[in-house]
Amino acid sequence: MNNPKARILIVEDDPAIRRGLLDVFVFNGYDVVGIEDGGEGLAKGRAERFDLIMLDVMLPTMDGFAICRAIRQEKPAQAIMMLTAKGAEDDIVDGFSAGADDYVSKPFSLRELMVRVEALLRRVGKAAGDDNFTIGPLAFDPIRLKVSCDGKGIELTRREIDIISYLRRNPDRIISKQELLTEVWHYAVSDIETRTVDIHILKLRKKIDSLIGDRPFIVTVRGEGYRLEALDETI
Repeated sequence: MNNPKARILIVEDDPAIRRGLLDVFVFNGYDVVGIEDGGEGLAKGRAERFDLIMLDVMLPTMDGFAICRAIRQEKPAQAIMMLTAKGAEDDIVDGFSAGADDYVSKPFSLRELMVRVEALLRRVGKAAGDDNFTIGPLAFDPIRLKVSCDGKGIELTRREIDIISYLRRNPDRIISKQELLTEVWHYAVSDIETRTVDIHILKLRKKIDSLIGDRPFIVTVRGEGYRLEALDETI
C-alpha cells in the first residue's frame, strides 16, 4: 500500500504531462502539488516538506538542474527525480551530477514511473547506515555525505554512500546490477531497463579515483556485477 501522507512536488511546464502526473498520483493516494515555473518550484521546495520532488529539465525561469543543485545543497536527504527526454544521456548524467537520485525518460510507462517513485519513497529517511566507517585509507561519513583520505575530502550523494555501504556489507561475493536495484534503489522489481546503476558506479569511481588514484576499488566483473576491492591503509 502507498503511504497516503507522502507528499510529491512536480515541477513540469507541459500542462498535459503535469495534469496527467497529478491525476496518476492523486489516484494512487498521494498528496501532490504541481507547478509549471522553475523559480516558483524552487521556492516551494525550499519552503515546504516534500517526500519527493520531480523536476523537468527545461523550465521557465530556472532549469531543473539548477533547482536540483539548490535543493540538494539545502536539503541533502531530499529525494529528487528528474524527467528527461528519451535518449538524452547528457541530461541523465547532468541530473546525477546535480544531485538527482533517479530519472525517468519521457515518454514513460506508468508502471515504470510508479515503480521508481515507490522505490524512492521507501528510501526516504532510510540510509544504509549512519555510522562512520573506513575502507583502507578512505574514511566515509554517511551523515555529512563525505569521504576523505589523507586530509582531502569530497562530497558524495546519499545513493553513492548507500552503494558503498551495501558492497561493504557483502565483501565476499559479486553483487549483480539487479541486486543493487532491489537492495539499494529498493525497486519492487529489478527487470526494468535502466542505466542508473552504470552511471552511478562510473561517477563514484571517478570521485574515489580523485582521492586514491587509479587503484582498483569497485571492480566490474563482466556479465556478473560488482565487488569491492580491499584497500591497504597506505597510498
